[in-house]
Amino acid sequence: MRQDSSDSPVMDQQLEREADQQGAGDAAQRIILVPQHIPMIDLLGHRDEVLRVLERGIAPATIHVRDHQITLAGPPAAVTLAETLLGELIDVVGDGEHLTADAVERAVAIARAGIAKPTELLTTDVLSARGHTIRPKTLGQKAYVDAIDENAITFGIGPAGTGKTYLAMAKAVVALQSHAVSRIILTRPAVEAGESLGFLPGSLSEKINPYLRPLYDAMYEMLDPDTIPKLMAAGTIEVAPLAYMRGRTLNDSFIVLDEAQNTTPEQMKMFLTRLGFGSKMVVTGDITQVDLPGRTTSGLVLVRRILRDVPGIRFVELGSADVVRHRLVAEIIDAYARWDESNRERSTWRSRHVSAPDFEEYE
Repeated sequence: MRQDSSDSPVMDQQLEREADQQGAGDAAQRIILVPQHIPMIDLLGHRDEVLRVLERGIAPATIHVRDHQITLAGPPAAVTLAETLLGELIDVVGDGEHLTADAVERAVAIARAGIAKPTELLTTDVLSARGHTIRPKTLGQKAYVDAIDENAITFGIGPAGTGKTYLAMAKAVVALQSHAVSRIILTRPAVEAGESLGFLPGSLSEKINPYLRPLYDAMYEMLDPDTIPKLMAAGTIEVAPLAYMRGRTLNDSFIVLDEAQNTTPEQMKMFLTRLGFGSKMVVTGDITQVDLPGRTTSGLVLVRRILRDVPGIRFVELGSADVVRHRLVAEIIDAYARWDESNRERSTWRSRHVSAPDFEEYE
């Protein structure tokens, strides 16, 4: 239902709830009175975009809006879910937070799963920068951000679009601004599919910059662009390839290693042992996108087995449910995962049932 624009008496400002009114069968009805100081457009969204998300999310329950009164009707379980969710959204808007259709859609999914309160995501701010607020948008991202706060070394492992690098960068900026650290160090292995630094045109700096560009892009979204050259010139922010970390001890620093799936085991060990006093490390990567040559083992794959049970080190696994890009990105990731699993099963079957000379028959 859309909002009923007809006039009605002004409702009381206090949020109230009426008891279930049993109708035909198992139908239930509840009325929520939205406080008068909360503009309904803030709760229901521009052109009712948030209301439409709620309608889809709480079905088969229905919503009817008349001024500041919201009436819910339908099966008791669906009505109870809708009431709880709306109560939380009203609290969020009352605290001055802005609701978006995307955020509410994720809040609905969380409420349906019953594993956390939507407000835990909608009100968890990581960084406010350049006119927008950066916050975790999924439960996986919330666990990732919490792990960074609680551990000296955090590994964020997951596919593209899960916010691994972006949230790590935001936490690094927060640490610098709060004087928890005195510098930020951002690094990546200079390894990409089918290319070698020696064959790229330009100086060493010009060869390296394309590999580090994503880190620069994130940094420029979070800091005043005019201050970044000064911070880099002073060494407060350093962006460098992983090879430049060798032989150093990194004290009082927030260090982010991105694209860690392209480290060798030796490089990963070298990097982790750079950790100094007062420092924090975040390592991000996607183990399904390894670009190392030949059969080289990824340092990120190996380190999960070696350090998983070490106190102070946390591994956070992100998946397609944590993707915050276009919805098709999550579907693409799931499709590739199914394809990989199918190929593994096929390879296992062949190795057990087909002799080597007969392999060609199944290609």
